Order: sequence, then structure tokens, then C-alpha cells
Amino acid sequence: MILDPLPAAPLGDSLLAELTALYASNHAFHTLSGDFPDPHGIRPEQVADALAQEWEQPGTEILLARSHGRLTGIAVTLAHHPDPADPDPWIGLLMVDASLHGQGHGRRLAALVEDRFRAAGRSAARLAVLANNPKALAFWTALGYEVVDHREDKQMGRPCTVLRKELTGP
Repeated sequence: MILDPLPAAPLGDSLLAELTALYASNHAFHTLSGDFPDPHGIRPEQVADALAQEWEQPGTEILLARSHGRLTGIAVTLAHHPDPADPDPWIGLLMVDASLHGQGHGRRLAALVEDRFRAAGRSAARLAVLANNPKALAFWTALGYEVVDHREDKQMGRPCTVLRKELTGP
């Protein structure tokens, strides 16, 4: 798996089509999150808008995962949480093509993101899981993330579980 940053520039039609297919494949997640009005009808302009909103946050990096040339996943990271008391970088989104779920792509993508944090000298990572998404909570806890808080997300006020992992080793 190769991980490359997505430049904050207008997306080409081909890349936007790949990203739209990736987002659309995860309609079950988008049904839970409410991020798109019709989780079964996600359109390219909606994905472009969602990515543009991500880039508005300072310190955001959008990473694309590819395997054998195919877009397999996306990770959105945040160098610093808006709360100045929170020193850790955040994984704001980690999404793998739904047709590849259960094949280890999510684990590899998470490990690559953690490696980037380590290389940047960061000692821990945080993320939030929607309270209505027990599968995601099970995924992250299996990777060693521990529950540290329960609160609403800053964007939409949805109940979330906040998790943290020390990045002391592989």
C-alpha cells in the first residue's frame, strides 16, 4: 500500500471520480454520520465540497491509499486539535473502499498514518468514533486505541467516543 498526500488544489475529473466511488461505497457509514443528504446517491460535487471543508482546518493533511494503482482508502489527519489543551494529532477520517473491508486494508492504512505521526515526532494519536458506530469502535480498540472521553463532535454535535493511542512502538 502506498500513501500519498492529496494536494489542496482543484481535483481532476478522474481523481474526483475515484474519490466519489470510494465515498459512495461506504453508504452504511454515511447513513450513520449524516454527512451526505443521500448516502446512496453521493455526487462528485459533494465529495469535492467535503474535501474543501477538510482543507479549511489548519494542519489538515488528506492522504490517499493505493494498492496496485487502485484507490483503496483515504485518511484525513489533523496536526493539532482546535482545543489548545489537546497536544495530539488526530485522525479525522479513515475510510477504505467498502468492497475491501475485512481484508486488512484499514489496518495497513492506520499503521501508515501512525508511522507518519511517529516520523513527525508525535508520541500519540487521537480520534473520535460516532457513538452509533460500534463496528468502528471495535476496529480502533483492536488496534490498541483506548477510550479517553465521551463528548459531542465539534462539527455537528453528534455523540462520540474519543480514543487515544500511545505511539511508542510499531
